[in-house]
Amino acid sequence: MESGGTNEAAIERRIARLDWPAIEAALDDRGFALVPALLRPGECAAVAATYERRELFRSRVEMARFRFGLGEYKYFAAPLPPLIAALRASLYARLAPIAARWSRALRMGVEFPPALAEFLRACHAAGQTRPTPLLLRYAAGGYNCMHQDLYGEVFFPLQATVMLTRPETAFAGGEFLLAEQRPRAQSRVEAITLARGMAVIFATRWRPVQGVRGSSRVAVRHGVSTVARGRRTTLGIIFHDAR
Repeated sequence: MESGGTNEAAIERRIARLDWPAIEAALDDRGFALVPALLRPGECAAVAATYERRELFRSRVEMARFRFGLGEYKYFAAPLPPLIAALRASLYARLAPIAARWSRALRMGVEFPPALAEFLRACHAAGQTRPTPLLLRYAAGGYNCMHQDLYGEVFFPLQATVMLTRPETAFAGGEFLLAEQRPRAQSRVEAITLARGMAVIFATRWRPVQGVRGSSRVAVRHGVSTVARGRRTTLGIIFHDAR
């Protein structure tokens, strides 16, 4: 993949320079964290352009066929393009301690190793061997129903979405949506507008919320509101593999 000279080491350095204490605090407080300028414009264009390269993907899903929404997405095949593999591995390494702490707070009984390769071995041992990073594309009228990205018994508690196209220039509408259902309470919804190259890191299935009796398990779902015009393309980084 052409990406303006970006290499794995450059991605690792960029992710290492992020304000991780602030990201962790946001995840604990709201269940999501915004990361500005995770990818540069040339990198966004290069990743988005791979959508037309059929040899890079293992499957294509038309969302309307399964009543998931209106749009389509493609899962990358192994081996992942280098930039995406570097993003996945570097983000995992920074998020694994947060995931481990959440697991303890929620009494999940799951530990997360410090390196992605070790975690993927656990996925593969459970029969989850297909890579899950994906590109999602929506035209005018497209949307994504609220859902969770679970592909088997093994899952990582956090994932990320990166905006590849420029809001208001390439498309309008299409906000990223998060909904959480707290025990004995109404659902809370966040509508998030992402700039090009910005990422949102968010809870995959549950997140811990501190209460008077300790941490409680709050279910989280995500989706995309209706695109009013243009075409919206994003990169999804999911850390667990699929059956």
